[in-house]
Parts: sequence; structure tokens; C-alpha cells
Amino acid sequence: MEFFLFKELLLILLFSIFVLLVGYRLGIPPIVGFILTGIFAGPHGLGLIEKMDHVESIAQLGVILLLFGIGMEFSLKKLGEIRRQFLLGGSLQVGLTILASIAIGRFLQRSWEEAIFLGFLLSMSSTAIVLGILEHEGETESPHGKISIAILIFQDMIAIPMLLLIPLLGNKGGSETGQHLFLLWPVLKGIFILSMVFFLARFIVPHLLLSVSRTRNKELFLVSVLTLCFSVAWLSSSLGLSLTVGAFLAGLIVSESDYRNEAFNHIFPFQALFISFFFISVGMLLDLKFIFSEPGIILFLSLCLLFLKMSTGILTTFLLGLPIRVAVLVGIALSQAGEFSFVLAKVGISHGLGSDYYYQLFLTSSVCTLLISPILIHFSPQIAAWISLLPLPQKWKTGFNKEEMGNQQELQNHVIIIGFGLSGQTVSMACKSAGVPYIILEMNPDIVRLQKKLGEPIHFGDATHLSVLKYLHFHQAKAVVVLINDPIATQNIIKVARKINPTIFIIVRARYAREVAPMKQLGADEVVPDELGTSIEVFVRLLRQYHVPEDEVNTFIAKIRAHVNEYYIAQQALKTKLSDVKLDLSQVEIISSRIHSNSTLLGKSLSQAQLRNLHGLSVLFIRRGTEILSNPSADTQLKENDILVMVRDQQSPLVDRELFGQSVLGEG
Repeated sequence: MEFFLFKELLLILLFSIFVLLVGYRLGIPPIVGFILTGIFAGPHGLGLIEKMDHVESIAQLGVILLLFGIGMEFSLKKLGEIRRQFLLGGSLQVGLTILASIAIGRFLQRSWEEAIFLGFLLSMSSTAIVLGILEHEGETESPHGKISIAILIFQDMIAIPMLLLIPLLGNKGGSETGQHLFLLWPVLKGIFILSMVFFLARFIVPHLLLSVSRTRNKELFLVSVLTLCFSVAWLSSSLGLSLTVGAFLAGLIVSESDYRNEAFNHIFPFQALFISFFFISVGMLLDLKFIFSEPGIILFLSLCLLFLKMSTGILTTFLLGLPIRVAVLVGIALSQAGEFSFVLAKVGISHGLGSDYYYQLFLTSSVCTLLISPILIHFSPQIAAWISLLPLPQKWKTGFNKEEMGNQQELQNHVIIIGFGLSGQTVSMACKSAGVPYIILEMNPDIVRLQKKLGEPIHFGDATHLSVLKYLHFHQAKAVVVLINDPIATQNIIKVARKINPTIFIIVRARYAREVAPMKQLGADEVVPDELGTSIEVFVRLLRQYHVPEDEVNTFIAKIRAHVNEYYIAQQALKTKLSDVKLDLSQVEIISSRIHSNSTLLGKSLSQAQLRNLHGLSVLFIRRGTEILSNPSADTQLKENDILVMVRDQQSPLVDRELFGQSVLGEG
């Protein structure tokens, strides 16, 4: 048996490498590549893997680790920051999808239980695909990125109660008394398990992990965490729940300890490996003969599923108060089936909710949505822009209420701040201190509501629309500062801004240095990439540890900025990273020397001494008794017993002893 398992794993890995390489060239997400691997390598494809038992066992392990990781990431503090999008947005999206699915199921004359089960399946979206694309595009902090992530987290959380309810939906027979007992039993089990989780998380696991961590043995820590995961999963399964629910609860237990991050870092590589087998096993379940026998129905159902999920996502975002452009981006992002859809489907079929035919229809249609949605997400900005051109109410397009603006006729030579995160707040404080008039545009309704109460001139609206900027008296503004975490929206704002006011000064914050050139080509006067600023701050602090004078540090910063800007504009793309710039400080040393009575420097000024030109020495400061002369001027006269702290290049010739007198006292 071991030989066949080894052979199957080897074939899967080899075939997945080939498919993933081709997918990388074509821009296909890895998850889609794993599904295609399963389709082609499975028993219904090329037949490289004939028996799926072993692969499904490994896939089940992947699901367990996935739920364990989600449990560890569950944080009440994290959810508190996005509670409105999480609670309201998540419940709206899941609720609307379930209601629509129930209506469809009843129209098709399916039972209430099957209709509700269908709603469970369709309400899930792929966390792995959406998060992967958002992180790759740098849009996790954008308005549509935040809402999408909040809804995805809610879906992951609500999947646990759904798993508990599926056996109840599948229990269609029995006496009335038996049904009441069946309803009561999951509640009792839930109370017992939650009590156990609280007890372990509060009193047992933190002390256990503390004892293990004191050994500083990574292997022991990993084995302990995995043992905890599998133990709680097994206990949960013994009580009649699924292994996946137990794995989630185990992650929840670890999340309440101080060792959550360490545990997650140990588990993540295993989770990524085994979850890939889960997607491969999903692909293997697809029957290509079934697909070819029912291509029209499968394509129709796939498009219906995409449209349903897209519609509920758009409606949910719109009800949260966001403009139609953001709503379309969220709807398209959540349009595919999710990982939990397949987990729920397997559990439901085992409890008699649906037939094998409907299971195969759902499976093939869901996989098709996973294959199509990355393409839709790629073109979603263009789709959102096209929908914004439709004859819709202006409030829907912009999210902008002119009545809330009041009279802004006196606004001239002002600054328009777009985005009011930490950077936007800093800019507004600077404007307020300098007496510069300003106005703020923000897409987060919660921030707008709070800042209005604090007296800020802030308004809600989508800055990509011409009408919004015009009403902010954009043609009379002197400068606009764009500080949003949405690169596509930023580019649209630059184009619109330059069209309205050709002479306005546009300064933009970008995330990556590779965005500098395209944004400047669109009309931005200044583009400040976050990664460049972070890198500069790092090496500035490094140089200060070596007592490099501030004027030289500033000169170096200016050279780096100029070099980076020229490079990216010339190349039109990022070919190297700023991290590739090496600062070789090993050739620099700091020396301190005393001016003795026989020194040739005695009585001379620093300009007369020409220490830098003749000897390669740069004076950082002078210690004169108890006094420190920092940043001494060129006219500073050198006196006996002055101690000069200087920077010297090790390649420079040795200092003549007569220069300072008797000898060089020491080096620092």
C-alpha cells in the first residue's frame, strides 16, 4: 500500500508542477491550477490516479488544517475593527443568497430542507482565491478589499453552524418526540463543546504551550500544536460532530493564547501543502463524461451561479452605503463558489440532501465558477467603469450628497485630501496648523460620520467621478493629495483631476515604486511610494548609528530619490528593488583624536585645516571639556585638548601623527 501511495503522490506532484508552471505563464491562480491537475490526472481524465481513497484522505487532512488555521486567525479585536462590514455585510450577503436559493429551490419543487441546503452551498465564496488576488494587486486595504475580506471571514465563521445544521436538515423522518430530541441534542452538544473550549483556552492550553515554549525546541512545539489540533478534532468527531468543526475549535483554543502567531507560522507550510491536495481531490471528482454529456446545462448553471453571487454581493455593498463602482468590484470578487461549498456538499450528500446527479451538477458548475471568476476579477475595474456609465441615479454612482455639502462658494486655493486614513489625518493637521484651507473626501461612511462630529470638513463620495470633484470646486483648488489604497481608483482620479484642472498640483501616495512611472505619465506631479519611504527610513536610522552627519544623510536621500525616479520613468517598469541597493558600511570607521600642544592644527579653523580634502576626515562633533560642539561650522577654531570625533574611509591613507600631535588616542 505504501508503494502505491508514494507513486500516486509522486504523479500528482509532478503533474501539478507542470500545470502550475503553465498556469503561471497564463496568469492562472494556483488554486485553479490544482483543480485542473485533479481534472486531468484523475480517474475521469488521463487516469494517472485510478484510486482516490488515499488522495481524499490527504485532502481531508488539508481541510482540517485549513479550519485549524481559520480558528487561530479568529480574533475578537480584529473583528471589532470591521464589525459593521463583518456583521451587517456578512449577514446580508449570506442571508440574501440563502433566501434567493430557497426561492429557486422551491420553484424547482425541491423540499424545504434541500432548498435551505442549496442556500448554504451557494452562500460561500473562495477565501483563498479572493485573498490571493487582492494581496497580489495590493488592494487588501481598498474599500472593496476591506468589505470582501470582512464578508469572507463571516462566511468562514457561519460555515460552522451550517455544518451542525446539515444533519438536522437531513433528518426527515421519525416521530414528533424523536424530532424534538434530535433538535435538543445538537444544542446540548454545542453547550458542552463551547464550555470545554472555554476551559481549555483559559486554564489548560496557555500553561501547556508555555511549558513547551520554554524548551525552545521547535519540533516539540510543532508536535504539541498538531496533537492539540487532532485531539480536539477527534473528540469532536466522537461526539457526533465533524472533524472540521473540531479543528476549528482547536484553532480557537490556540488563538486565545500568547502563542497564536508562533503556532500559525509552524502550521502554515503544512496547511498550504495539504490544502493543495484538497483542490486536487475536488478536480478528481469531476466526471468529464458527465461534463460532455450535459455541457449546456452546466454552462447555464455556472452563469446563473455567477450572476446570483454577483447580484447579492452588489446589493449587499450598496445597502452598506457604498457607490455602485465599489459594489460591482465586491460582487465580482465574491461571485465564485467557496472551499466550504465542497465540504458542505459532501456532508449534505452523506445525510441524504440531494442525489448524485445534482451533486455532480453542483460540483461541475462550482468548479467552472472557480475557473471563470479570476478572469472576471481581472476585468472588474473595466466592468465597474462601464456600469457607472449607465443612466443610473447620480447618488448610486458617486455616493455623494450635494445637500450635505452646504455652501462652499468661498473655497479657493484649497487642498483636496482624498482618503482619510492615518496619512490623510496627518495632512489635514498640517494644513490646519499652517492655515491652509482644505476639504476631505472619504469612502468609509463610518469615518465620515465620526469626523463630521469632530468638525472636519469631510464628505462621502467617489473621487473617480467628474461631478464629485467639480462640486468640491476642484477648478479653484491649488493641490490635491490622493491617499487611498486602491491603485486603479488612484489612476482614474489622476486622469479626472488633470482633465478638470490642468494646472493643479497632484501628489499621490503609491504602494510600490513600480507605480511611480505610470502615475506620472497620467499626470501626477509627485508620486511617493510607500516601499521607498520605508526603505529610506530604515537606512537613515542605520546611518545615524554610524554617526554619519545629517547633511550627508540628506544628500544621500536626495540622490536615492532622484535615482529611483529617473530609473522607473526610463524603464517604465520595476527591474530592481530598492532592497538591492547595498550600503557597504564595513569600509567606514569612526575615530576620535585629541588636539595636542604640538599639533599642526592648533589655532586653525576647520576650513583652514582642510581635514576632508587632504586627509579624508569628516568631523561629526567636537568635545571641548564638558561642552559638545555638534555640527561645528567651518569657522570653528581648534584649541588644545579638543577631541574631534570623525568619520574616516578605511581606504584613506593613515593620518600623520604630527597632524594631531603625539598620537591618535583611540577609535570608536
